[in-house]
Amino acid sequence: MKAFLFPGQGAQFAGMGQDLYETNEHIKDIFEQANNILGFNISEVMFGSDAEALKRTDITQPAIFIHSYAKYTTLASDLFSDMSAGHSLGEFSALTCAGGLSFEDGLKLVAHRAAAMEEACKANPGTMAAIIGLGDDVIEDICNDISETVVPANYNSPGQLVISGSLKGIELACAQCLSAGAVKAIVLPVGGAFHSPLMEHAKIKLESIIMATKFSSPKIPIYQNSDALPSIEVDIIRQKLVDQLTAPVRWTQTMRNMIADGMTSAIEIGGSGSVLRGLLRKIDRTIESTTA
Repeated sequence: MKAFLFPGQGAQFAGMGQDLYETNEHIKDIFEQANNILGFNISEVMFGSDAEALKRTDITQPAIFIHSYAKYTTLASDLFSDMSAGHSLGEFSALTCAGGLSFEDGLKLVAHRAAAMEEACKANPGTMAAIIGLGDDVIEDICNDISETVVPANYNSPGQLVISGSLKGIELACAQCLSAGAVKAIVLPVGGAFHSPLMEHAKIKLESIIMATKFSSPKIPIYQNSDALPSIEVDIIRQKLVDQLTAPVRWTQTMRNMIADGMTSAIEIGGSGSVLRGLLRKIDRTIESTTA
């Protein structure tokens, strides 16, 4: 069984999508539609050389979504998947490409999500850190023992867990993880504490927008981040998208569940095309993976 995988924030790169825009009229129309929906020329930023501008949450999230959708539309009409998943933001790409959202509604949701997360970051400053070479259970215990806000945020692969929380919480957790035997504790260059309780403001703001948006049942099961389980019912999908803002991304568990349910190959669609494939190799090297 084949799976489509869609990356999240961090998979952006300068010039993303320009080759598609210049060689495919249909893709050009998608980018122009995106510019109109967003109310500014995001393609200009995506095609430019300013990598720093592309790192801004309000630019990065729609840019990756647009790129993933554009890439998906270039796939051969007879290329299908049996299941799909997206990492954080990528969950919106997965849903849209599976028919759960229109491109317009998906992009509007992503733009609202990015804006809400930006606001939450300003209201509750925080950051994230990648802990390398330490068991998940050890990191969970360390986070639980710290009085500051700090929680597991991204279960990316065995031996790689990203934590999220207040600046002080991350500082304390990194020090304790290193003392407990972590190989590395790397504070990430991100704008805030994503997938943590510090995103509660964004969760509340986005919930009403998600609930008011028209969803359809996707053509294939979407394995969602908050519980790593497949969803196809609209009400369940909506609620898990809301939960995702403050819940951890259970990517390791998602990949293992998809493998248990029959996944034998995967195609990463959008972004640099190597992030999720790299994580998958760390989880199970027997699964064939390619890039769209």
